[in-house]
This record gives sequence, structure tokens and C-alpha cells, in this order.
Amino acid sequence: MAIRVYNTMSRTKEEFVPREPGKVAMYVCGPTVYNHIHLGNARTFLSFDVIRRYLMWRGYEVTFVQNITDVDDKIIKRAQEEGRSPAEVAETYTLAFRSAMDALGVLPPTSQPMATQTIPEMVAMVERLVERGHAYVVDGDVYFSVRSYPGYGELSGRDIDELEAGARVEVDERKRDPLDFALWKAAKPGEPHWPSPWGEGRPGWHLECSVMSERELGVPFDIHGGGADLVFPHHENERAQSEAATGTQFVRYWMHGGMLQVDSEKMSKSLGNFLLLKDVLAQHPASVLRMLMLQTHYRSPLDFSDSRLEEASAALERIANAVRNLEWAARSAGGGAGASAEDREALQAAVREARERFVESMDDDFNTAGALAALFELGRACNAFLAEHQSDLGQPDRGVLAEAAATIRELLSVLGIELPAAEDSVEPTADVLVLARDLAGYDGTDADEALRALLAAREAARAERNWEAADTVREALGMLGYSVEDTPSGPRLVRRSRG
Repeated sequence: MAIRVYNTMSRTKEEFVPREPGKVAMYVCGPTVYNHIHLGNARTFLSFDVIRRYLMWRGYEVTFVQNITDVDDKIIKRAQEEGRSPAEVAETYTLAFRSAMDALGVLPPTSQPMATQTIPEMVAMVERLVERGHAYVVDGDVYFSVRSYPGYGELSGRDIDELEAGARVEVDERKRDPLDFALWKAAKPGEPHWPSPWGEGRPGWHLECSVMSERELGVPFDIHGGGADLVFPHHENERAQSEAATGTQFVRYWMHGGMLQVDSEKMSKSLGNFLLLKDVLAQHPASVLRMLMLQTHYRSPLDFSDSRLEEASAALERIANAVRNLEWAARSAGGGAGASAEDREALQAAVREARERFVESMDDDFNTAGALAALFELGRACNAFLAEHQSDLGQPDRGVLAEAAATIRELLSVLGIELPAAEDSVEPTADVLVLARDLAGYDGTDADEALRALLAAREAARAERNWEAADTVREALGMLGYSVEDTPSGPRLVRRSRG
């Protein structure tokens, strides 16, 4: 089945056909580094991380570019407030951004160009636009002439004649048209500046993404991503200036993620619900936050709340428990006759169906909610199999149990959700043999059998309501560094971490 993506430009789902077979050129707008990123930013970066991961899993070679805006009005204002240079502010929050992305499990980009390191290329693009009649100079500032580009408004679905001056555009009486936007800004006292044919100054915000994406990927490249709030004016302006400068298509597929709300309200500082990613990750594992966000399709609005975080945590624990139980059962099965061939085949069919549904969902515009639903359905099928056969699991069952666990791990990993590493068998020692002899009457020399004998002795004591004997076995195992967990498929041993 072909991958289909929703293209903001066409407002329809389209079959994804990259410009070069087997390779994907992808650009996602990065942060303006004047503060720690908030949850809304994090949702966008996570969404495109998952899209990238899935494309890689499907066999594509993905070149993923993300810029860093390290010169901007917001950075300059923050520097003035803190009594530092804009460069120092930008460096501080660039490092903080990279640390936050690492903590969230977002893969590092193939390339991460910085605005301040790309100034000559930006000047060159502005020169091209001036030469072609798409831009004009006013007192050291350079503006893009919106009406010189016939396709302006097509990406955002806006009629240029209906756009009002001042509606998300910077008003300047020197401009020929209120909608024209700055490509180059003349230097002001105390602000960073660079030389140009029009005098000292700095680039406008929209310019850098056009220049960096063209330099790193060429045009047209395959996917341009960002939050829905960037469609207008940022991406509209990017498209206009790039296509005016190059005379060719800029992007093949425009993709945009939905906005994030907190407790059903727009996130804002005025409402006191402005949440920074670093603060959320200080209280909750990244895997839980990813689970919450991926339960909603990337283009849909996402409502964030403490209760939803708790639900995501419980959901993650359910699937993690299913995998732990499968892995334990696969290692310990051997004494029973095993499930019937029909039951094993049914579980194998459930594994295949889950994989197919996962791929089908992700191929449909990266529907992570559907993909997760397929995995939870498989988890329920596995739990039912273990509950029915926990007392008679045998050697024939090991393969399908291990395959089911590995499938869930693999597909969750495609979404960037990593479960704790599979527990190896519990490193039995000679002390286990002594313990098994004294408490379970085991006189063999196989440590794994000794552990099973100890668990059987504890279960027998519990069945007889001899709690003291059962606790003695548990406590003795605890002295050797093992804990006993009671699961639907029977008790299992876990080696406790040291330190």
C-alpha cells in the first residue's frame, strides 16, 4: 500500500511520491531560541520525528533538516531584559532546545543550520529577488512585493484582495503595499548586523528557511513541515519568495500539525497555562508524553491535561506489562504440554493482523492513533492467550510468545516509544542452588530449574494458605537480589537494579 499524506497546498490526501526513489528530503521549521520551548512546540517536533522514523522504517533514506533561528526581535528583546548579548541568549537556548529534544527522544536532524551562519546566502537570495523585480529597497530595508508573485495566498487559501493591512503583517507606511514583508532590515543601534549591498542590517524571519532549505536540500524538496500556525504568514511568505527567486516549485508536500490546548483552553501566558517541555519532563517520562500526544492524529487539535497524562501512563503500563509477561512466559515455558496448534495459530494471526493494521494506519497520513489501537488490541489478545494457558505453556509456545513481544516492541519503537529493555534470565548464582535445596527440596545443578522450583514452592505454600512459608521464599530471593512479580501467566522473577 502506498503512503498517503495530507498536502496543505491541495487540501487533500495525496500519494507520497518523493522526487528521488527511495530518498526523502524533509525540512521542518526549528525554534527561535529566546526561551525554553513550550508543549506546543514539542508537539510539532515530536509529530515530525515520528513521520521521519516511519519513513525510515519503511526503507526510505531520509535527509532531515531543521533550522535554528538565532537572530530575531524576540532574541534581541530577551537579551536587553537579561543584560546579555543576543548571541549569548541564543547559545543558551539553543543548547536547552537540543537537550529537551534529546530528553523527548527526538532524533537529531541530519543538518541543523543556524541563521547567523547563513547570512551571505540570504543576502544573495535578496539580490536575486531585487534583480527580478520581486523586491525593492527603502532606506536600507528590503521588502518583498507580494503582488509581484501571482500565487500568493494559495497555500493558506486566502484571497490577497481580502487580506487587511495589519492582520498578522507588519504595518509600515514606506511599503508599496501593506502586505509586503521585510526580507532585510536596516541596522538599529545596539542590534546585531551584517554587511549587505543596502547597508548594515539583518535578515527578516521568513528569509532564512527559504535559503537554508534550498542550500541543504535543493528545490523542490519533498516535505516541508511545521505547526498550523505557520501556514500564514510564514510558510506563505517562504513559498512566495523562494518560487519568485528560483522560478520553480519550492515544496512538493506541505504538512502541518494541529495546535495544542491545555484543559480545553488555548495555551497562553495570560491564562497561566503556559507549559514548558522541560517542566513537564521533570515530572513525567518522555514515553508517557509521547503516548499522550500520539493518541491524537498529528493534524487534529490536542487537549493536554494532567488527567490525560495519567491515562497515557496507565495505557503505557498496560502494554509494557503485556510485553513483560510475554517475555517471561517465553523464557519460562517448557514444563507443560503447550497450547493447542489452533490457539497458537490464532495468536500468530493476531500478530500479523496487528502489523498490517499498524502499517495501514501509518500509511494513511501517519495515523498514530490507529497504529496504537492495533498494538493495544494485540496486547489484549496476548493477555487472553496467557490467561488461558498459563498453567500449561510448553516449548512449542515459546516462538509465538517471543514473536508477539518483539512485534510490540518493534512497532512502538517506530513511534519513538521505547519500553524497558527485555529482562534476561535472572543471572542465577550458586546461592540459588543452596536456597532451592533448603526451601524447595531441589537437589539438581541447573540454576534455572532451581528458580522454577523456588517459585513452585512459593505457589504451593500460597495455595495451602501457608503465608509464612511463601513469605520466607520471597524474602530469601530478595536477599539474593530478586523480586517476585505475580502476573496473569504466573509468578516471575525480576533482577532488581543495583545502586
